[in-house]
Amino acid sequence: MSIISPAPIRSRRWLHLWPVALFLLLAFVGGFWLWQVWPQVMIKSIIWQRELNQQMSGLLQAVAENPTKAGGSLLAFSFLYGVLHALGPGHGKVVITTWLATHPSKLKSSIGLTLAASLLQGFVAIGLVVVVLTLLALPARQLHLSSFWLEKGSYALVGVLGLMLCGRALKKLHQLMKKPTFTSFTPHHVHDANCGCGHQHMPSPTLMEKGGDWRARLMIILSMGMRPCSGAIMVLLFSKVIGVFSWGVVSALAMAAGTSITISSLALLVHSFRQLAVRLSGNKAPVLWRQIGWTTLAFTGGAVLVVAAVVMWLSAVPVGRGLRPF
Repeated sequence: MSIISPAPIRSRRWLHLWPVALFLLLAFVGGFWLWQVWPQVMIKSIIWQRELNQQMSGLLQAVAENPTKAGGSLLAFSFLYGVLHALGPGHGKVVITTWLATHPSKLKSSIGLTLAASLLQGFVAIGLVVVVLTLLALPARQLHLSSFWLEKGSYALVGVLGLMLCGRALKKLHQLMKKPTFTSFTPHHVHDANCGCGHQHMPSPTLMEKGGDWRARLMIILSMGMRPCSGAIMVLLFSKVIGVFSWGVVSALAMAAGTSITISSLALLVHSFRQLAVRLSGNKAPVLWRQIGWTTLAFTGGAVLVVAAVVMWLSAVPVGRGLRPF
């Protein structure tokens, strides 16, 4: 009778978690590449946005002269501006991609997150202009300064979200790594998290999504939407100066709609890749091993958000005339 050593069994179990390792490798390679090309991306994006802002200013002036003729062009251009503006790297995309890649989530709720965050970003820009320029009657310099502090606040929320996810993952890992103490089945056997009977006693991803993640989802929406869009600020400020502020508000909302389309498409892509990784991992590895792998991935996602928040907080500086690349 041959005895199989437990060491090869454990090694084969870890092999079933290769999608997690592949994701971490791709994330590292992508992050390193982005770090190398970031200066060129920043320069080109600033030039590109300046040209778009000039086009937007021209359309606003045309609306002031003939709203009926130029209004449709302004809205279409604003929507396209939002779509293209969201293609560049930004903290909102870091937040949503990290969350969707490392945590179970339904597609419907994922799209809901992106829509809510994009609309909140547009309303924050409108509310900021109304409060600073209309209610408080402060100069435009205070508008840009207020936008800067809202931006810093959104980065702080990203860090808080990362710490929250790391703490939750560590707590779950601690529970999973406890040694089970299973003795035998009895007529009065009572299941618990450490009974060792081999049954799954952890909540399913669906239950976790319904009951335990509302705080994290609220933090995601606030951290993404609290930073007002620089393009929306520019449009609202210029439209107020030339006397077509209502058109500026509609234009800002059209930008938010365009942004939501791009971010939702990104969410769909990331969600699809995660579902593919789950299917590839299959059910060959024991439940406990799969839970450890995905929980470790969740901790990594939280750590990524903490590091990103620190980097963005330290690199954020007030920019004149409200021009920010992303």
